[in-house]
Amino acid sequence: MANPTYEIRSNNVRAPRVAAVDMKLEAIVIPVSDVDRAEDFYRKLGWRQDVTPPGSGVFQFTPHGSACSVQFGKTLTSAAPGSAQRTYLIVSDIAAARDALMEAGIEVSEIFHLGPNGPLSGPDPDHGSYRSLATFSDPDGNSWLLQEITTRLSGRIDSGVTSFGSVSDLASAFRRTEAAHGEHEKRTGGQRDENWPDWYAAYMAAEQAGPELAT
Repeated sequence: MANPTYEIRSNNVRAPRVAAVDMKLEAIVIPVSDVDRAEDFYRKLGWRQDVTPPGSGVFQFTPHGSACSVQFGKTLTSAAPGSAQRTYLIVSDIAAARDALMEAGIEVSEIFHLGPNGPLSGPDPDHGSYRSLATFSDPDGNSWLLQEITTRLSGRIDSGVTSFGSVSDLASAFRRTEAAHGEHEKRTGGQRDENWPDWYAAYMAAEQAGPELAT
């Protein structure tokens, strides 16, 4: 077998050169005590229930717009039921997401945001990405953390790829871009921008990838 190629990192740790290998996070396992009760709960969330091998005892659900699923079953993990804590669920409109969950009969915390000295009540006043949060739990106590993100930090998304996980995410992006473009037209003397499709495309791609937004 050929020897692996190594790269030297700044902390002097030798690691295989695997950066070019696609590794997609497909599913995470959550520990539950009652699979039937868990199945009912995650169905209530409206997540897609995926087909699993007959007789496997595995249940898999995928949140709307997500590329990663959750799995649970009687023999999937030895972790204590309820020990999966604060698993992130990213949303583009936390108030709308919370309202939808509550309408489905899910108990959700009030929205809060992080201040310099800890959590504060209500959404972030400036509606900054990563700052507004809410939590809910399944019947075993596995907790989920809703986090509102509209603009990614630079370097978090491949700048050559722009994608949206769902129609609602795309619609939200259009609404934010429309508002930003309205301000752009005010700054340019109130004249109609004939090249608005190019402006929209640049703004929406930048919002996903994290570089400086169009103005």
